[in-house]
Amino acid sequence: MKPWMKFVIAAWLLPGGGHILLGRHWRGIFLLVSVVAMYLFGLMMRGSIFLPKAGDLMTTLIHSGGFLCNLLVGFPYVLAIAFGYEGSDLPGLGFDYGTIFLASAGLLNVLCMVDAFEIASGKKN
Repeated sequence: MKPWMKFVIAAWLLPGGGHILLGRHWRGIFLLVSVVAMYLFGLMMRGSIFLPKAGDLMTTLIHSGGFLCNLLVGFPYVLAIAFGYEGSDLPGLGFDYGTIFLASAGLLNVLCMVDAFEIASGKKN
């Protein structure tokens, strides 16, 4: 295992975890609060959490992309699934915005993982 891999895995499992392991505690705490707050806002708006689904091509692509975005949040996604969160079936702006917040939290965590990788590999100070 490469030396930087443990920081990237920690950043994926717990947003900001890679930075905390690297000794950048304030940055890690800020990232943790930011990503988890965005995820919680999405949950409070009753956004949809995607699960892997088979079917026609368009359904598979949409659900696979959404599932990947949700999975990239790490542990908060596992907690939501473990507690039986299903989202809302009702159409509306709150539901749509909540889904976007949930997916965006995962993509924001990707930026956290890239930043932890660059710091751990010495490409960034």
